Amino acid sequence: MNDSVRQFKYVDYLWDDKTAAQLGDDQVALFLYRSNILGADLRITNYGGGNTSCKTIEKDPLTNEEVEVMWIKGSGGDIGTLTKAGIAGLYTERLRNLKDVYGGLEDEDRMVGLFNHCIYDLDSKAPSIDTPLHGLLPFKHIDHLHPDALIAVAAAKDSEKVTKEIWGDTMGWVPWQRPGFDLGLQLEKCLADNPGIRGIVLGSHGLFTWGDTSYESYMNSLEVIEMASAYIEKKIQEKGSVFGGQKIGSLPEKERAEKAAQLMPLLRGLCSSENRMIGHFNDSDVVLEFINSNDLDRLAPMGTSCPDHFLRTKIQPLVLDIDANADFTDTDTVLRQLKPAFEQYKKEYADYYNTHKRANSPAMRDASPVIIILPGVGMFSFAKNKQTTRVANEFYVNAINVMRGAEAITSYTSLPRQEAFDIEYWLLEEAKLQRMPKEKPLSRKVALVTGAGGGIGKAIADKLAEEGANVVLTDIAKDRLQEALKTYGRDTASYAVCDVTKSDSIENAFKKACLDFGGVDIVVHSAGLAISKPLEETTEKDWDILQNVLVKGQFELAQKAVAIMRKQNLGGDFISIASKNGLVSGPNNVAYGTSKAAQQHMARLLAAELGSDQIRVNTVNPDGVIVGSKIWEGDWAEGRAKAYGISVEELPAHYAKRNLLNQIIYPADIANGVFALVAVLNKSTGNIINVDGGMANAFVR
Repeated sequence: MNDSVRQFKYVDYLWDDKTAAQLGDDQVALFLYRSNILGADLRITNYGGGNTSCKTIEKDPLTNEEVEVMWIKGSGGDIGTLTKAGIAGLYTERLRNLKDVYGGLEDEDRMVGLFNHCIYDLDSKAPSIDTPLHGLLPFKHIDHLHPDALIAVAAAKDSEKVTKEIWGDTMGWVPWQRPGFDLGLQLEKCLADNPGIRGIVLGSHGLFTWGDTSYESYMNSLEVIEMASAYIEKKIQEKGSVFGGQKIGSLPEKERAEKAAQLMPLLRGLCSSENRMIGHFNDSDVVLEFINSNDLDRLAPMGTSCPDHFLRTKIQPLVLDIDANADFTDTDTVLRQLKPAFEQYKKEYADYYNTHKRANSPAMRDASPVIIILPGVGMFSFAKNKQTTRVANEFYVNAINVMRGAEAITSYTSLPRQEAFDIEYWLLEEAKLQRMPKEKPLSRKVALVTGAGGGIGKAIADKLAEEGANVVLTDIAKDRLQEALKTYGRDTASYAVCDVTKSDSIENAFKKACLDFGGVDIVVHSAGLAISKPLEETTEKDWDILQNVLVKGQFELAQKAVAIMRKQNLGGDFISIASKNGLVSGPNNVAYGTSKAAQQHMARLLAAELGSDQIRVNTVNPDGVIVGSKIWEGDWAEGRAKAYGISVEELPAHYAKRNLLNQIIYPADIANGVFALVAVLNKSTGNIINVDGGMANAFVR
């Protein structure tokens, strides 16, 4: 362990000399490397938070003169994953010349448009609001970060005095001001008034540090954060407790998960009154220490201080005043307790909007809470997709750490409500929201697919995920599920080992869906097997396993799915993957064909029963899916080949030739049928779609 690693206790030293050496003297590459390793430590800055930059000398393509260019994270980027494509390159001198045309605080929004006139690199990402904060400082490498420890200092009462106590004359301090050109001028003035400082603390906001090289800037950032963290830890030890000590105890871990799984669909439904949301649950030690404390009722309503926090979490959470030991399976009783809490939260949010809105403020956004706290159980978050809700949850953990530190130092202070509102409903923020790409057809939906470890089930899961859904893969084979999960990006999918012949296994799969994503909207029963034998060779075991997997499994999946969908009150889709064999009477197929026919009729019966709940139940009938289908890996292929008097090798051609279109049917074709039912034919229920290339004897009518 080298000395640099050894000196840090509260941050991760991630600089690797070998990696840096490979980048040579490429200052932009080194700046990107520094950004990525800073962003890898959530104690330093969270996803999308903070900003980093470097300045280099480049040749002006118009004059051939050498000019200084600033490279900086572009608008909406994330330093942890930053690449060259995500940065902006601007002429530093042009950016500084904007001081001559700046008209004061009322001119801030116009200035952002003028940043585009300073562009050097025509492939630049749109410059962010932080651009002048970096450009008006002279340093080659600059880090603007939101470390929990520094925001705790910035949000503490007497922040300027505390800054002096920790760093003496080596750090500057500027009071809270909304990011923009004027804040850049304040940083420039702070440096001029305090030459030789190593950084600046921004009141209620964050940290600026710098260096002549990327490594120097990195080390400076880590050292400053380490000093603040050590100071806070010493204060906590002196105080003896945080958040006023524990008020209530946590339920045991297993019980917390059980309660959360029961509650998530109810919360999701209430949070989705305007827009369907995806959920996330967190019962980490950090969360539990805060939500079970005596000071929760005082601190939670104060709201967060750092703009990066409340832009993602809303100004304050909803704290539920219900007994964690209550019976959450009693849906009606729980809803009677939850609804007034949600109504009150929305009323207070509307009051906040109406009290602070400006003449040109955007219309009020969804008033539902993002962060929901249940003492004794944990913290829930709900947002438009899994990444957004997970990040909101992480940001509130940062806010908890900030409150913890500020309370230990002196006491926590939050932004004035008007300041918070002006950032939340800033026209530039609204413009950024309007530029977001259009959501995919299945965005905000959660799908559970059985038999998703491969074959048709995996193809269905792939299609639903491709179209925006979160997917829960289930299968009896854990190894297949783990391999399948590797094909998805983070925040897209999870898995649960599930044997559809066992009630508790099905129940656990749905609990996983609730804990991971908040509930379920689409259930596809694709798990299956096929046994092809003449009547005299069909055993009771053959009969039972087909009935249990295909029919009883479908019944129990539907029963448990509907219970969750009714809690959410958002409707839903149930899709049965049956077969042409449920409609066509073929030889050597009595057990399989009967099971498939039962699946089809069960779907019709469920459609008739569940229409009033806006739960649609439909069937997709494949036929002859040989390539990529798991059921053809066993005895079924030999049985069908025997029934048709051909070899196994001849089966693909045989099945393709016998349909009207003379087409081979692939798993992806079945997936397209499912997608059509859940995303396009949204007023269809009780229907059967045959995906078989056209089999006249399987026509439904």
